[in-house]
Amino acid sequence: MSSWLVQWPQHLENMQGTTLAVAILGSLLVLLLKPPYALAAYLATLIWYPDYLRITIGTVGISAGRIVVIVLLVRCLCDSRLREKFVWSRLDTWITVSMPVYVGIYCLTVPFGQAIANRGGFLMDTYFAYLAARLCIFDGLAMTKTIKSVAVILVPFAILGVFEAVSGQCVYRPLLQYCPWRTEFPTYEPRWGFTRAWGSFGHPILFGDCFVIFLPLIWELRHQKGNWGKLAYPLCGMAAIGAFSSMSSGSWSMLIAAISCLAMEKYKRWVKPILISALLLCIMIGIVSNRPFYNVLAEKLNFGGGDWWQRTALIDCAIEDIGKWCWVGYGDRDPGWGAKMGTQFTDVNNEFIMAGVQYGMLGVIVLCVVLITAFRGLIRAWKLSSDVKLRSMYWSMGSILFAVIIAWMGVSFFGQMPSIFYSVLGMIGAFSGFSEHARTEVNKHLAVSDVHRKVWI
Repeated sequence: MSSWLVQWPQHLENMQGTTLAVAILGSLLVLLLKPPYALAAYLATLIWYPDYLRITIGTVGISAGRIVVIVLLVRCLCDSRLREKFVWSRLDTWITVSMPVYVGIYCLTVPFGQAIANRGGFLMDTYFAYLAARLCIFDGLAMTKTIKSVAVILVPFAILGVFEAVSGQCVYRPLLQYCPWRTEFPTYEPRWGFTRAWGSFGHPILFGDCFVIFLPLIWELRHQKGNWGKLAYPLCGMAAIGAFSSMSSGSWSMLIAAISCLAMEKYKRWVKPILISALLLCIMIGIVSNRPFYNVLAEKLNFGGGDWWQRTALIDCAIEDIGKWCWVGYGDRDPGWGAKMGTQFTDVNNEFIMAGVQYGMLGVIVLCVVLITAFRGLIRAWKLSSDVKLRSMYWSMGSILFAVIIAWMGVSFFGQMPSIFYSVLGMIGAFSGFSEHARTEVNKHLAVSDVHRKVWI
């Protein structure tokens, strides 16, 4: 079995042909299936097929996920029913505003031809994925169908993670030889006798984060009647097992953050006091320890024995050199902080610092504004809704955003993860608009006459 795992890519004469076949299959599925299931098919392509296997056209590499999302977005835009149900939101505005920032500033630091190719792929991975999810999720039933499908898709992926962690055989590892920008295979030290699983993502933290980002949505299936309500608990368990199989402190921290937020749903009144107390605690830690609070927290919350010192050193370097990157960043150039962290290159494993390094301070600002807008949309929808299930869903979506922010402290998303994140962000944007749109329609009816007012009340 193990020898077959090592040699099986050799039986595939052309991985570009395989990538094209996967892209064609995914495209057919998103064309034939109903929108909620089409979105799930796109997510399945992202989850199961490596992003680093590309179809090369000249100097441009196109992944299977990019081809599938183009087909899915065109299919949605050509469907008049989906266009009619689409209601523009504030989150859509800020996502759209952020794209020129990410594209324009990048073009200032990179040769134009290279920048166009790079940013074209970036838009497909982010903006196209977001819009496709926004169009596919047009009501609560559509959301539920997508969540159910993704929950099922993740089960065998979690089993794969357990297999890799226990056996030490990384099934996707041989495929890295077909990655055009990798010159050597990565190695990750085992932890507590288990191999760190990384599946199709090429990195253990991203592998674990993939499960956690969907876990709060799967948790909401417990409100469904019948078998799905019962299956919600084992499906969440499988997602947690998949996250644990990464043996990564980053994924575990994200998992703890997500579960903690979900647990706080019954104790909402304590959220504000806890946040205020956390802020005061950070200030006290900095004063008592006489060093940055994030340095102390990273050291104490280092669950998996990761390189916490490197994360804090990265923040220190970013603060020290803020004058060098605050305007347009470094683009694709190394900021030169590796020597201070004992490495040959700078591993910018913090999404907020990565935004600054690539796009300057404006990139950090628009990223924060997008997150704040998403949070505010969920809070506003939660206040407008009186339905217990809807409120619970809004809370779970807020838990996703909070968990992602925690994850970003230890890793910057790359590969398939940006597309998965923006797809989930699109689902959040779509769902948070349901309650507000419904209330707007009600108010229109209330303004018609006193008769209508009595009916609605």
